[in-house]
Amino acid sequence: MDNARFADTNDQDLLAQHVAGEPDAFGELVRRHRDRLWAVALRTLGDREEAADAVQDALISAFRAAHTFRGQSAVTTWLHRITINACLDRARKAASRKTSPVDDADRLDQLLEPHESAEAPAERQDLHRELLAALARLPAEQRAALVLVDMQGYPVAEAARILDVPTGTVKSRCARGRARLVPMLAHLRGDAGDSGGFAAGRNRTQAPSVPPAAGPRDAGVNDPAAAKGGGGRS
Repeated sequence: MDNARFADTNDQDLLAQHVAGEPDAFGELVRRHRDRLWAVALRTLGDREEAADAVQDALISAFRAAHTFRGQSAVTTWLHRITINACLDRARKAASRKTSPVDDADRLDQLLEPHESAEAPAERQDLHRELLAALARLPAEQRAALVLVDMQGYPVAEAARILDVPTGTVKSRCARGRARLVPMLAHLRGDAGDSGGFAAGRNRTQAPSVPPAAGPRDAGVNDPAAAKGGGGRS
């Protein structure tokens, strides 16, 4: 598909074109936003396969529900909300089965991109593994809030719109999540008393950061299910 013809088309108009029957419009939306949706899903769920399934579920839902979009928020906020909801659904189901999204070294290794595993110092790799393992131990709602605010850098107000909760709820979830992370990460920071920003983001204090997750492979964007294949499956 020649994406150049959509270069001057904003997201809301693309969604409207999709609703009107333009066959390539939704694929362009997927191309624009898939990487960030994938990063949020991976960090929220801590499992590449679960994240890929969540992104696929979210994009299929968005594809089918596009006619319900009323423009009360940005299209990207709407897509993130659908993706977070898909992630939380999967996290709750996993919790009900008493399974952990990240529970052994091999699966933690899968969360590091190949270039990180090959080139990053051993200390940085260990740090990333411990951060991801600690994040995976949080309740799903706290994890989602921290991923958006502290790792993806969204302002609290925008995270609240994505999660469809009051800003105070986002602040509370972040505060509780950070408080639970502090004892798990104190040995990495050397400062058990600081419960400030967890990782890279607009609300950051001095804290280690987690590397950005790579997006799915750029193939078949006309089909919302194509994002699943980019989630690292082979």
